[in-house]
Amino acid sequence: MVTILKLGGSVITEKERPETLDGPSLDRAADAITGTGRDLVVVHGGGSFGHHHAERHGVSTDAGTTDAGSAAEIHGAMTTLNRFVLERLQDRGIPALPVHPLSLAHRDGRGSLTLPAGGVETMLGEGFVPVLHGDVIPHEGEGVTVLSGDEIVADLAGTLDADRIGLCSAVPGVLDSGGEVIDRIEEYDAVADALGGGEATDVTGGMAGKVRTLLDLDTPAWVFDLDCLAAFLGGGSPGTRIG
Repeated sequence: MVTILKLGGSVITEKERPETLDGPSLDRAADAITGTGRDLVVVHGGGSFGHHHAERHGVSTDAGTTDAGSAAEIHGAMTTLNRFVLERLQDRGIPALPVHPLSLAHRDGRGSLTLPAGGVETMLGEGFVPVLHGDVIPHEGEGVTVLSGDEIVADLAGTLDADRIGLCSAVPGVLDSGGEVIDRIEEYDAVADALGGGEATDVTGGMAGKVRTLLDLDTPAWVFDLDCLAAFLGGGSPGTRIG
């Protein structure tokens, strides 16, 4: 049973402070993942690492750059964060290995994503835990654009025929207009008024984008906070179920 876990950038970094890791939260996440077993794919967001540099250079999921220095700066920030995640996992005996989308994925001139997953599948088969991250990727006619962690999750869910998706967020679930967790979302219009953008820099769509993306999938997904990560990995249904 393949599980895809997204660790939000707002969970593992301090998003308002450029390139600032939230070490205690990352440690808690790594502790929860310990002992999960096989068939786990981890994807993490950019937080204050990738988003800060992407915004500074005007790069997003649909606005690109042909400046190699800018692209390298964004990618470098993300690989730095990826190393922190890998170190925490490997220190706990989790056989984590990095997968960097810049060297793997691309978009064509229409913006369609190609993300080959053969290496990820082989890693899973050999008992490893692949760890992917938001990144910049080649985009025909745009130079490079941002590939978000949420896009990676959605694409891999279909390719790997995933059974469960978990989005570990800074909030305990998708919240309604009164600040209460919505138990389940089956259509976007029912919650559209309650979804807004976050205060910290995010070039990939915020919660509204996550919900739209997850509703398009056949795989059930949950949005929850760090306190509920262990419950999700244990097969529970915390936070908000989407789909």
